[in-house]
Amino acid sequence: MSSSEEKRDVRNPILFECAWEVANKVGGIYTVIKTKVPVTVSEFGDRYCLIGPLSYKTAPMEVEAEDPKDEHLAGTLDSMRAQGVKALYGRWLIEGNPHVLLFDTGSAYSRLDEWKADLWNLAGIPSPPNDHETNETIVFGYLVAWFLGDYISRQQTTAVIAHFHEWQAGLAIPLCRKRHIDVTTVFTTHATLLGRYLCAGSVDFYNNLQYFDVDHEAGKRGIYHRYCIERSATHCADVFTTVSHITAYESEHLLKRKPDGVLPNGLNVVKFQAIHEFQNLHATSKAKINEFIRGHFYGQYDFDLDNTLYLFTAGRYEYRNKGVDMFIEALARLNYQLQKAGSNITVVAFIIMPATTHSYTIEALKGQAVTKQLRDTVTEIQNRIGARLFDHAARFHGEEKFTPSPDDLLSEEDQVLLKRRIFALKRNSLPPVVTHNMADDANDPILNQIRRVKLFNHSHDRVKIIFHPDFLNSNNPILGLDYEEFVRGCHLGVFPSYYEPWGYTPAECTVMGIPSITTNLSGFGCFMQDLIERPEEEGCYIIDRRMQSVEDSVNQLGNFMFQFTQRTRRQRINQRNRVERLSPLLDWKNLGIEYSKARQLALRRAYPDAFFGQEREEVYENGFGEADFFGGGIERMKPGSMPASPRLRGIATPGDLGTLTEDMQGLNTSDYRGQNWHEHDEEDSYPFPLVMKVRSRSGSVMSGASTPGGGAFRSLSEGDLKKADAALSQVTVNGLHED
Repeated sequence: MSSSEEKRDVRNPILFECAWEVANKVGGIYTVIKTKVPVTVSEFGDRYCLIGPLSYKTAPMEVEAEDPKDEHLAGTLDSMRAQGVKALYGRWLIEGNPHVLLFDTGSAYSRLDEWKADLWNLAGIPSPPNDHETNETIVFGYLVAWFLGDYISRQQTTAVIAHFHEWQAGLAIPLCRKRHIDVTTVFTTHATLLGRYLCAGSVDFYNNLQYFDVDHEAGKRGIYHRYCIERSATHCADVFTTVSHITAYESEHLLKRKPDGVLPNGLNVVKFQAIHEFQNLHATSKAKINEFIRGHFYGQYDFDLDNTLYLFTAGRYEYRNKGVDMFIEALARLNYQLQKAGSNITVVAFIIMPATTHSYTIEALKGQAVTKQLRDTVTEIQNRIGARLFDHAARFHGEEKFTPSPDDLLSEEDQVLLKRRIFALKRNSLPPVVTHNMADDANDPILNQIRRVKLFNHSHDRVKIIFHPDFLNSNNPILGLDYEEFVRGCHLGVFPSYYEPWGYTPAECTVMGIPSITTNLSGFGCFMQDLIERPEEEGCYIIDRRMQSVEDSVNQLGNFMFQFTQRTRRQRINQRNRVERLSPLLDWKNLGIEYSKARQLALRRAYPDAFFGQEREEVYENGFGEADFFGGGIERMKPGSMPASPRLRGIATPGDLGTLTEDMQGLNTSDYRGQNWHEHDEEDSYPFPLVMKVRSRSGSVMSGASTPGGGAFRSLSEGDLKKADAALSQVTVNGLHED
């Protein structure tokens, strides 16, 4: 092994990234992988290949087959195909166009029992016969380990990094370790299996983490075998990472290993040239939502749309984990506050969560139909009035006064037609709170809570609720908008999640310039709280769901929403501008550096001699290596004539923000430049620039330090930091320097 270690080139490694959702959309990891591809391809080029399961439903549409140019990879695939394994190699047709290798798990099912026995003998991991998902995981894991072992034996000149996402892809890690395959591994968990199960029950999860008997809890829920796979991948990986501080804290107690670092999820941010462009998109999308509201509330439409605010929550239908229970309770209290204050503001709250439904409700369809009829009739009459007015004006010769009477313009026939359309708008029932016929209406937890708090869309209610239990798309006959368009048209996103390892929904809101409410138990909330001095002033409200009672959290959420309703239109526009300028913090161009650092750490652990040579012992004695790697390479901020923008708290991710800040300072928008703004029309127009929290350079995060309950940690000396800087000089935003 040592001879091959010495030969392998660690400066230009090959990267295989393995996940169940490569070219196979199941959930959020598909978004993570797909959006991250461009920055990874820019770093690795053709040395990057994704590995996933072959889904015959989606792969033919997403992957263009081609022959591998790497002779070792071609040889490995030929060898596996000769033994009956079916695989598709080609280019994934997304931005970045990466190489992708998809294995057909069905083609290897004949070996399932043999592999299950091997897994039991090798790692003591049981596998029940009827768990299809685990069977797929085992076959896929063994195929990936087979591929990596064969490839490594053929290709002996370059270091290979294998990065695995989630337990479904992670089984190959313990297999590689047991077989002594010369590959360095990174494992990223996006959520823990047990965490999701435990949070859905009524336990104070985060304050009791250290007391759970993990084996007992997993066994009780019938997921012990899955938990074993997840835990073995965690402990066998060279580098273990999670997506947020809150998940790091959870992993430390449930998976019994402290993560080496945090790799937050990013987005591909499209910046508009002019700041008013995204405001225009908000106005256009809001007009479409207005049309829906007129139809939905027909016969009871007695509020002013100019004084109406649209709030929404969206995501998987996890009633407690996603905080829908808290959202509805807070809406009831907001309704009371607005009524008591005599406010003329109306709040319409949308809940977008796909559930089992039969069809659209007749009332919801009728509302859109009668409103459309009225609009068509008014347009028709409008054209006729226009024609008559033109004709009347054309006949005017100046002898008499030009005053056409209403009767000259609006004929009796038009009046009758208009009355018929208006009478069709009469209704005896209240506007429905749900747009679809639910499969299990009586036991649906969202509908039952709406009934309990009595938010039935009465005319005296200042808060109206619309539950849309389906995905949004532009072909929808009721609410014909895509999700992105809908978000842009709303005023505030509310995501009071109890269990949210990252939280793409508030991140998407931020990138689109829409303020959001999240919690300090979501990865996104922790990320923003860690980064920005006063996040609520930047339109990112964070509820404390960890250190206060449920009652206090609900009141805090209600107060945030009430404060939001008291803002003037101008204040809301200013706030949207402030939210939108946070988007570079969530851009993969900036967050991708954390993945680079995880890969670097993996290489250093696998091939320490290649990096440190004779100094290795001294460097390790001084404390560099291990968890200190993350956050090791922060450059001192250069003094400038104007304040740095934004000012740093020191750790974004928990690594350094040096590169990120330099990028942000290079942006051409004036609000990043740290200039003093004088055009404050409103008292509420907070001064720019964005103020970020500051920490000393040597206080960079060691894993777990910023997680709730994370203990004290040893700071690095200045000498250690110089050595770390020197060691990290190979890492750049776009990749490694070529030697």
